[in-house]
Amino acid sequence: MYFLLVRFRRKRNGKKDDIETWELEYWPHRIGYQEIYAATKAFSDENVIGSGGNGNVYKGVLKEGQEVAVKKISHESEHGIREFLAEVSSLGRLKHRNLVGLRGWSRNDKGSLILVYDYMENGSVDKRIFDCHEASMLSWDERVKVLKDVASAIWYLHEGWEANVLHRDIKASNVLLDKYMNARLSDFGLAHTHHHSGLASTTRVVGTIGYMAPELIKTGRASTQTDVFCFGVLVLEIVCGRRPIEEGNPSLIDWTWRLMERQELVSALDDRLKGKGGHSNEEVERLMQLGLLCAHPEAHVRPTMRQVMKLLEVRHEGAAESVEKAWN
Repeated sequence: MYFLLVRFRRKRNGKKDDIETWELEYWPHRIGYQEIYAATKAFSDENVIGSGGNGNVYKGVLKEGQEVAVKKISHESEHGIREFLAEVSSLGRLKHRNLVGLRGWSRNDKGSLILVYDYMENGSVDKRIFDCHEASMLSWDERVKVLKDVASAIWYLHEGWEANVLHRDIKASNVLLDKYMNARLSDFGLAHTHHHSGLASTTRVVGTIGYMAPELIKTGRASTQTDVFCFGVLVLEIVCGRRPIEEGNPSLIDWTWRLMERQELVSALDDRLKGKGGHSNEEVERLMQLGLLCAHPEAHVRPTMRQVMKLLEVRHEGAAESVEKAWN
């Protein structure tokens, strides 16, 4: 895409930053670096709310009083700049209630690349399951809602927008919760865009260990089916309260497959939820089966996200059987 080749420019006379060529066609707008610098208290350590392979994420407050999340991206390589541009060009034009909104971007004199997002008050799903007090841990109903919200976001990326978008890094730490506890998918640093009429795949291996589909590891080819695999792992993780990979234990997928073979899927439910009620054994089994279906080792067996959304809405008697039929 042509805008990936556009070089960043700044005026040397100290006046307002130039508008980039690609900004004339693609949202979002550029925000002055000094405003970002002030909003994050000079990128203070006390404002750090997250970190990743490409840099830290800071909480900030803009001049109008709006709270934002500021992602400062490493740009030591050409790959880092490509990721920045991919995130701006993709997420800046995507509009969905279950995607984290991108407000704008910035850059300082030293070349640091910065993305400015809507701030998500309730943090990540990862922290609300694995790193919190029991009182703030996600309930069963909240976990089910998270899965529905994320499924809706992925469906939009795959089918609901003008182009097909592969997220490629769907995981619990990339699912954030707003002040109303709506789940929103974030971090498009690895996103890849395709036209619906073209082949929805790419051949650079990216993702997170434990969430990567077998064919992605083997061939490096990402697709909508590899995103579905990620979602399946997320389902199992949220229902079981176990990380995909834990030292000294079998992988989450292997463990749940063995439980299904023994017809003991219900026992996989997060122990912290078992005494709280709010769920039925049938619903637990249905979601576990759905997670395993999405994370099936054969890509052609996995459902589309449109099918996943329909299966998530099944709540009547015999709902588990509806998921079982999808295996055949």
